[in-house]
Amino acid sequence: MPIIEGEEEFREYVRARGPSLLRTAHQLTGHPLDAEDLLQNALTRTYLAWERIEDRGSLDGYVRRAMVNINISQWRRRKVEEYPSDELPEVAVEPHDSHGAYGEVHERLERALDRLPERMRAAIVLRYYEDLTEPEVARALGISVGTVKSTVSRAMAKLRNELGISVADPAVAPVCEAHPPSAP
Repeated sequence: MPIIEGEEEFREYVRARGPSLLRTAHQLTGHPLDAEDLLQNALTRTYLAWERIEDRGSLDGYVRRAMVNINISQWRRRKVEEYPSDELPEVAVEPHDSHGAYGEVHERLERALDRLPERMRAAIVLRYYEDLTEPEVARALGISVGTVKSTVSRAMAKLRNELGISVADPAVAPVCEAHPPSAP
């Protein structure tokens, strides 16, 4: 017997959208296991609210918002538990991928994303990885469109600085053209 009405509909939603939502969770956390935990927590919240969610078309936004909120809460709790150390932690070495230079750039970008503050990382992930418009990012994060614009701008500047990319670099132009700012 189902625990909630529409349980099969929820299961179908998770089957259909799970992989995409897991990618978003991975981008938010930077770690595969943390991403699985984050998505599981967000889906649990969604399941508990399933009967109250009337607009099924906005489910992805609901789950993404839950992931962002949970991730920020977890980050705040961890922040208190982390202490500076003079020693660098050992880094697990992953096998080299077969993508060559692309793989190296991708890894550098992932590391740079991991170093961004949570809100900046969330804004970049939602804007460029999830391809949301600025108003959609604003709704997902519960902030104004202007704050999205400034947050994304500052985050992009940090990423460019971290990766040693100049704004005048022709390789940056395709990204800027692919994601023009939303109309006010």
